[in-house]
Amino acid sequence: MISGRLVVERPRFRLDLELEVAAGEVVALLGPNGAGKTTVLRALAGLLPLSAGHIRLDGEPLHTTPAERRPVGMVFQDYLLFPHLSALDNVAFGPRCHGVPKRRARELAGEWLERVGLAGHERARPHELSGGQAQRVALARALAVRPRLLLLDEPLAALDAHTRLEVRAALHRHLGDFDGAAVLVTHDPLDAMVLADRLVVVEDGAVVQEGAPSAVARRPRTDYVARLVGLNLYRGVADGHAVRLDGVTLNAAESQTGPVFVAFPPTAVALYRTRPDGTPRNLWEAVIGGVERHGDHVRVLLTGPVEASADVTAAAVAELGLRPGARVWAALKATETHAYPA
Repeated sequence: MISGRLVVERPRFRLDLELEVAAGEVVALLGPNGAGKTTVLRALAGLLPLSAGHIRLDGEPLHTTPAERRPVGMVFQDYLLFPHLSALDNVAFGPRCHGVPKRRARELAGEWLERVGLAGHERARPHELSGGQAQRVALARALAVRPRLLLLDEPLAALDAHTRLEVRAALHRHLGDFDGAAVLVTHDPLDAMVLADRLVVVEDGAVVQEGAPSAVARRPRTDYVARLVGLNLYRGVADGHAVRLDGVTLNAAESQTGPVFVAFPPTAVALYRTRPDGTPRNLWEAVIGGVERHGDHVRVLLTGPVEASADVTAAAVAELGLRPGARVWAALKATETHAYPA
């Protein structure tokens, strides 16, 4: 288990957070650029000194141990393979640095290359490898030292979409077999959801939300997380099912009291050119601020009393004449509007 309080102070930036990762657990650090995610990895690896705080690995102080003596394996975003060494010798480099005899280190390297599916590529130099192959060599190099802590900094970021899918599945298998603590930094919510047991969201050097991927996705607590998982998010005050926002009241599925978050997906918003018949629980008039392609749908950005995103079909855009500046009515079912304590 890795645990500690990490404080790193720089000009105009301060990282101050507590982190705990159990043996066999994979934790993904998510957050916008400059939030401090990579700073956490560098501090754990010993590449960046703590300004204050402590780090313990299996109960033993780690922050006082030099980087080269820490039982840590690290996979960098650009892999940092040695260009003059073969794949085999790149992987053998770690065990050799830990005092393993050359012959045994090369045997271990061969075993790890086979485990990551690169048997037959032992002699290949980094420039002869594809992006996916280079990533697997970097992973094998990190695991060959039998680390108690594995750190991965955007390990899939440099891969194309097809290779990313394949390597993500392989990485998931290897992380499942790893019995130490693993910390992953990523900007991709899908990578985090697939690879991690728990998410830790970092903004401005502090933890703002953490929990199981499904829990974080279902109940975001910051605008960044809401955008990440594709939800509209608001803060309001609840009195039963009614939630008062600035200038408008929404009805939610849950009954709450006091400060709450309110969230709903863009797909839950229906648009009309005239006020719809019936009595939808949530209805407001809006002005279209923008229209853009979003996957298989078209995302309509709404301004007005409730600024929101709505996902509609391309056919609906044409049929309703949805364009910037047009006035529409937005309807939202209370059953798809969720409120939870702030």
